[in-house]
Amino acid sequence: MKIAPEGIPFIGFFFVLTGIVFFALSARHTMYWALIPLALTLFMVYFFRDPERMVPAEAGYISPADGKVLLVDEPVDDTVFLKRNVKMLSIFMSPLNVHINRAPCAGTVRLVKHKPGSFKAAYHKEAPWKNESTSMVLECGSGQELLVRQVAGALARRTVCRVKPGDRLERGERYGLIKFSSRVDVYLPLEAEVLVKVGQKVKAGETLIARMPGER
Repeated sequence: MKIAPEGIPFIGFFFVLTGIVFFALSARHTMYWALIPLALTLFMVYFFRDPERMVPAEAGYISPADGKVLLVDEPVDDTVFLKRNVKMLSIFMSPLNVHINRAPCAGTVRLVKHKPGSFKAAYHKEAPWKNESTSMVLECGSGQELLVRQVAGALARRTVCRVKPGDRLERGERYGLIKFSSRVDVYLPLEAEVLVKVGQKVKAGETLIARMPGER
């Protein structure tokens, strides 16, 4: 099991804290208090886990995030990035989900834009527009552009996007993560056939979420 490099400082901090508490309280025979930072250390290891995924050979867009489908809304008028009507699909990530984000298709990164904002609950209706977020426009091999937006939540205070404009991503390739519970929104072409429904659980890099007409 790999660990996301962004998690190393968190894991290291609580590991060192565990040792400090243990040795500081050992003389008083109250070192059991070290179980608290130890539990936090183990949680950080669990949270920042980065498992390998089997990218399906079947054609179609794949999920950029682990979690539960929060909504499928169409049409949405994206006037900022794609500048056209699109289908919006939202995935809610709980603190127990893997938080690594993956590319829904193979293509070239055309734009990465970070937007500061508030920290409403990620499932809030206005979260995509008012919360802190990072948007990535990805031009797929077919020439279609889609938008993937990492949205911070009440606990998630930072989105991490590892790519920049001009970078090439393979389908299912890791490109970032969000720290501590959040959501990821995908803006798909109107022609795309959505293959998931609200409430369905999906896995980043594995679950097909949509397909363009004529794809096999």
